[in-house]
Amino acid sequence: MEYINIANTDLKTSNMIMGNMRLTSLSVPEAEKLIRTALEEGINFFDHADIYGRGKCEEIFSDAIQMNSRIRENMILQSKCGIRLPEGIFDFSKDHILNSVEGILKRLKTDYLDILLLHRPDPLMEPEEVAEAFEQLHTSGKVKYFGVSNHNPSQIELLQKYIPFKLVINQLQFSIAHTPMIDSGISLNMKIDQAINRDSSILEYCRLNDLTIQAWSPFQHGFFEGSFLGDLERFPELNKTIDGIAEKYSVTNTAIAVAWITRHPANIQVVLGTTNPGRLKDACKGSEIKLTREEWYQIYKAAGNIVP
Repeated sequence: MEYINIANTDLKTSNMIMGNMRLTSLSVPEAEKLIRTALEEGINFFDHADIYGRGKCEEIFSDAIQMNSRIRENMILQSKCGIRLPEGIFDFSKDHILNSVEGILKRLKTDYLDILLLHRPDPLMEPEEVAEAFEQLHTSGKVKYFGVSNHNPSQIELLQKYIPFKLVINQLQFSIAHTPMIDSGISLNMKIDQAINRDSSILEYCRLNDLTIQAWSPFQHGFFEGSFLGDLERFPELNKTIDGIAEKYSVTNTAIAVAWITRHPANIQVVLGTTNPGRLKDACKGSEIKLTREEWYQIYKAAGNIVP
């Protein structure tokens, strides 16, 4: 397992993250097996959100591992807040953030979070309120570090103007079949769809400002439209290319999909949302594979992208 240091923190973390969005599909014993598998593979970072299973996923997680201080000190826990269900609205108010964290800590059976992320941008955000909430959480020891998810550079800058400590994470959708963070830069000034800048150069912004990127849905295309791996109808050339490279490295296609992301010099973490222990192991094999430059571009082009 490859490990990275998250800038502006004391956290040394695996470049693989176990995502817990789907834990409600498992029994407590099944969840324990999955979490134990992650730990055995070297994963020490676990991602949650207060809306996953309406909070049930966090409860299953802590019950499955019988959370205690000894276990807690060996893992990095991250959760997200800012989405209100069942209303389906975003809420970055001070009260909502503080109440959300209290619920998260109670469900995870822990006194603190290593990292808290704001889940999706709230257009009604008052950054002064967010700053007050973050300062209170940090001073009380309930949250060590803070970050965002699905935020563009200007939204981050607006928050950072008021928050007295550095934001350290931006969690973004990224996979071989979802590459807007790369596409516009590689085809700059061309009159083609790929050249449209859809994310305000967020990849470069995060690198310039020492925000670690976490890639969610690393095997998906579109917005939860399914996995591109094994989809020979829509991605025949991509699967053929990935399978050929997987054979070379004696791993599965899942490992190569992971290795393609981790090959990028931004030190991107990969959020693995699988509930299958075998597939989790397969994905972890991609943690340390260093694809060649030629292989990386071969895969990128096989996904239907243009390299001018």
